[in-house]
Parts: sequence; C-alpha cells; structure tokens
Amino acid sequence: MLHLEKKLTLSKETTQSPNLTGHFSKEDLDRIGEWCWAGYQRDLGSRRTWEKRMEAAMDLALQLSKDKNFPWPNCSNIAFPLITIAALQFHSRAYPMIIQGTDVVRYKVWDNDPKGQEMARARRIGKFMSYQLLEEDEDWEEQHDRMLIQLPIIGCAFKKTYYSGSEQHNESELVSAFDLVLDYWAKSVEGCARKTHTFPMYRNEVYEKVMSGLFEDVLGEAWFNSPAQVPLDDDDYRKDSRLGMSIPASDESTPFRILEQHCLLDLDRDGYSEPYIVTMEAGSQRVLRIVSRVEDFEADIDRNSAGKVIQIRGYEYFTKYSFIPSPDGGVYDMGFGILLGPLNESVNSNINQLVDAGTLNNLGGGFLGRGAKIRGGVYNVAPFQWARVDSTGDDLRKNIMPLPTKEPSQVLFQLLGLLINYTERVSGSTDMMLGQNPGQNTPAETSRTMVEQGMKVYSNIFKRVWRGMKQEFKKLYQLNAIYMPDSQAFGESGGRAKRVDFIGGSDRISPVADPNITSESMRLWQAQAVKQAAMSTPGYNIPEVELEYLAALRVESPERLYPGPGKVPPLPNPKVQVEQMKLQGQQLALQQKQQQFMLTMQEEHRLNTAKIIQLEAQAHQFLATAQGVDAGHQIAAFNAAIGAAKSHNEHLRGLINLMQKEMQSGQQSEQPPQSGGMGGLENASGNSEVPGMGAGPAGSA
Repeated sequence: MLHLEKKLTLSKETTQSPNLTGHFSKEDLDRIGEWCWAGYQRDLGSRRTWEKRMEAAMDLALQLSKDKNFPWPNCSNIAFPLITIAALQFHSRAYPMIIQGTDVVRYKVWDNDPKGQEMARARRIGKFMSYQLLEEDEDWEEQHDRMLIQLPIIGCAFKKTYYSGSEQHNESELVSAFDLVLDYWAKSVEGCARKTHTFPMYRNEVYEKVMSGLFEDVLGEAWFNSPAQVPLDDDDYRKDSRLGMSIPASDESTPFRILEQHCLLDLDRDGYSEPYIVTMEAGSQRVLRIVSRVEDFEADIDRNSAGKVIQIRGYEYFTKYSFIPSPDGGVYDMGFGILLGPLNESVNSNINQLVDAGTLNNLGGGFLGRGAKIRGGVYNVAPFQWARVDSTGDDLRKNIMPLPTKEPSQVLFQLLGLLINYTERVSGSTDMMLGQNPGQNTPAETSRTMVEQGMKVYSNIFKRVWRGMKQEFKKLYQLNAIYMPDSQAFGESGGRAKRVDFIGGSDRISPVADPNITSESMRLWQAQAVKQAAMSTPGYNIPEVELEYLAALRVESPERLYPGPGKVPPLPNPKVQVEQMKLQGQQLALQQKQQQFMLTMQEEHRLNTAKIIQLEAQAHQFLATAQGVDAGHQIAAFNAAIGAAKSHNEHLRGLINLMQKEMQSGQQSEQPPQSGGMGGLENASGNSEVPGMGAGPAGSA
C-alpha cells in the first residue's frame, strides 16, 4: 500500500488542475515515484517472453542478418523475406480500403427523420471529424499508415487520443506495443489498472513544460543538469543493431526517458483508488507531474442516495488495434511475426544449407599424399595458367584425394517449397492474391471465387481494425463535446460545426470504411447492385443511392456534381416536349416559306429595277432625236411607264421590309440581315428621274 503524509481529495478543482505535485511534499513524491516504478518493473517482467519473441520477429521482418561462424566463417547468411512480404501484402490491401478519400468518419441516423434535421447533423459531424483527422491533425494519416505496417508484424498497436492544450485541437498519435507497458495477463486495455507509456523528451521540452507550469520545477536538480542516462539493456542493443549503428555516448542532446503511467492511486486514503496520470523521469525516478484522469467531475462520478461514491470513470486515452487475438488470453495479440517466425527460421536454415552445399561442391578441396612432390605454400590456379610440380602425372593422380561432396540435395529443395507454400497459406499471399495470372484457361468465376476465398484471411482482421477505429473516433467525439468551441468553421467550402452537435451518445460514430468489403471490385459491385435495384424498385432514397455510387467511384466532392433533385430544375413533361417540337417544326416550315417568298420578291424587285433603268435609257435616246408634237406625247408615255415601275418597286420594297421585321421578331437568336442583302434596293431608291423628264418637263412639253 502507498502511505503518504498528506492526502488529496478529488474535487472539481483538482480535476481541472494542470499539475497536482504542489499538494505533496518531496518525500511523498519520492514514495509515489518508487511505487510507480515498482509497478512498471512488474509489468515489464510479465511480458518479458513476449518481448523476446517480438524482437526476433522484428529482426526477421527487417531481414537483419546476424553473424554466423557455422559451418565455417563467412558462410551463407540469407534472411528470406516471408514476414516482410506478408506484412506488405496486408498493408497494400488494408490502407486503401480503410482510408477512402476525404471521408473517414460518419454518423449513423437510426431514428425517423422526416424533416432531415438528424441527417444534416450527421453530415456536419462526419465532415468536421474527417477534417480534424486529415487536416487539423496533420500526422494522423501518416501514423495510421505506419500502424498498418506494424500491426501485421507485432500483432497489435495502440493509439493515444487526447486534447492538446498547446496545439488547441485533438490529437491521436501512434504508440508502438513496445512503448506501452501493460500487465500481459490483463483482460483488456480498458480493464488494465496500470498502463505505462514510455517516450523520449528532450531537455528543451522539459524546460518548456516547467516554465508553463505543467511540470514540477526540476531545473536546479542534478539529474536535469547532467547528461541523460542511456539504458544499456539487451533490447536497446538489438534496436540499434537494426539501424546499423551502436548506441551513442550520452551528451546534452540525448533525450530523457519519460514514463507516463496511467494508474489508480488512493491519494485521499478513503479505501477507493482514483484514476490519475503520473509522469516521471526513468533515470532518476523523479515525479514531474500528477494530473487527474476525470474529464467531467459531475458526469464521471456515480454516487448512491447517501452521496457516497460508487464508481469513478477515468478517461481512457489508449485504443488497441488487434490483428489476431492471442490464444493464451494475453493482452498483446499475435501477428505474422509469431505465426510465421518459426517457419521463416526454417526457411532461412534450409536456404543457407543449400547455398553452403553448392559452395562446398563448387569450390572443392581434399587431401594431398606424401608422394606428391609439391613445393610448399599456397597454390592459386587461375584460368589459362599451369603450375609446375616435381611429381609425375601418375604420382599426382595417386596422391591427390578430393573431398567427397554432394550437390545440393533435391530433398531439401522440395522441403523448402513445402515450407514456403504453407507460409503463403497462413498469410494469404497466394499467386492470385499477388496479381499473378493463374493460367489462360482459368474461368473468370473460378478466379473470382479463389480470390474471395483468399481474402477470408483478411476479412476478420479488417473487422478488428474497423472496431479499433470506431473506439478511437468515439474518444474524439467525446473530446469535441468537452473542448470544442460553440461554433467552429472548417474547410475551404465554409463549413461550420457546432459543439451542440456532439452532445449525446457516441455509439453511432463509426468509420466510413465497410468492414465487410475487402476489395475495390467488391465495393464497386455493391454500389452498382444497389443503384440497379433503386431504379427498378420503388421506395429507395434515390439521391442517397446516387451519392453512394459516386463515392464508390472515388469521385471527389460528389455533392458538387450531384446536388440533388431539389437544387436543379425539374425535367420537362415529355408530352409538352413533343408538342413544342411539333410547333417548332411548323414555325421552321413557315419561316422557310417566308424566306422563299421574300427571295422571289427580291428577284422581282431586281428585275423591275433593271426595267426602270432600261426605260430611262430609251427615253434619253428618244429625247435626243425626237421633234414635234408626237415626240412630246411619246416622252409622256415613257414617264408614265417609268413612274408605274417605280411605284411597283416601292410596293415590293415595303413588303420585303415588313417580312424582315416579322422574321426578326420570331427568331431573336438570329442576326438581322445586312443592308447589302437587299439586292440593289439602295441603288433603286437612289435613282432619280431622267433629267428634264419629270412632271415639270412633261407639263412643259
């Protein structure tokens, strides 16, 4: 039990305090540090076997070759990449199916929503939380990508979700299974009473947290002003050997090793332990910070009718992503590192034996008898080179005994194929799953069925990853309800989310990715099947079906392409369209008749103008030669004919202008005809009567 001189009662003020170390004496803080360190060491001891197995699995995955001196120095040392291939195959399938475009989170609508208010709220929640993960928390997608690489090798990974006061937004960072120390026999992460997160922290970071009041003032202590202690256990040596370097000497830039322990402490000595977080430095075991894990003092504490505490629910920071649950009931799950580790070791041994046998058989060697008179020293025989000896050929043949060796064994080669075949069965990395052609005569349905059966290995793992993402998103949803401002704008399109949207149950939060769909073809087939059913069966929500189909096609911003039937004009009635087409045809025929009639009148106008010009010319010629009374009568006749022709021209010109105006009013889209298209009307209208032959000359005549 932890015995302290002072006690601390959990209250609303203590739950909101950034650091509670000021409530304790130096001796009490030392006791808390010793108690937390002892618990950390016990948890490390419980998972020691698991750590050794995971270190060996990581060496195989990274193809780390260790020094070998058997059967001779510098013998074959090949590391076959079985675990590496299996991990890359899982990652290549999981990553694009889990992170699909810009939509990562969705909020389900279960109740009746006749007005669409709940659907609008669900869309705001999904878009805002997707923006938080992909844009606001810039490292989330990269760390999720890294998690999907670690998960198939180690078997489990963790996400730490919290609100960052310095960044002013939610963060969800990856925590490797090596860096989160739990009791191996704990039932679950949530049910584990003590969780220790180990991570490095540089001297400047410690200084900043001390000056901001988050850490205890340790700037004058000896451990802070001296180089950080570098751990020299075997695990750290193995980690550095993977990077191809040795552990560097400690200096001022070496980070401190920080332990952040989420534990239960009875600081008020009432017999019930409350949830706290104790942060300490590993080398000195100095407690730097103590903070409560109760986010909402009123909502997270249950009391009975007498006001006594029944239960205190601490906020859970960590979410576990599981690959395959461990059969022995341990909290750390299994990955390909455990499943394929022994097989990979056997394959490595088999390949190295085959290569060593081939090397021994190719290079040769043997024994020299005393009868072979060869000078001492080393003889190197190169191509086109002959070495001189003092023995005859018969003596050499009798006194040289080659070492009896065999070619690489066919049995070992067959055994190698058997081992690789079974590793492919375990990992699901068959030929068809790797994209190789099974054969030209293989039916399409057979190939599709084989791929579907091969994906069965991954389908359950996808569901576990989906379940882990749901738990992570629920934590983010709860943090938004506590720390989010009343209203917040997000995105380039001017979206806005409200904190009131996140007040309520988080059970309806889930990833957009469907855990039952494990391939692109399956996702597209499902979207097409739903769309076909919606077109033939009444009752479907057609706009939602269309948006889902566009999302399955990976169309970015489908609402921009398909805003919905309410935001676009309705399609015209087909009967009205038919009548309009008939009317347009009649109008077109009428316009063609009008144009033909106008062309006829223009031609008649042109001919009449030519007739006028001819009459005027004849009148001028007659005037030049005519004499007497008969000549006057003839000139009057010419003037009458010319006047009648001009009058007819004016009538034609009026009809043409009238028809042009009617055609322009009926066809607004067409350009008005040019003035030059009147066929010489300007010239006809500009013609004057024959000089001296108007009304005046006729009357004078």
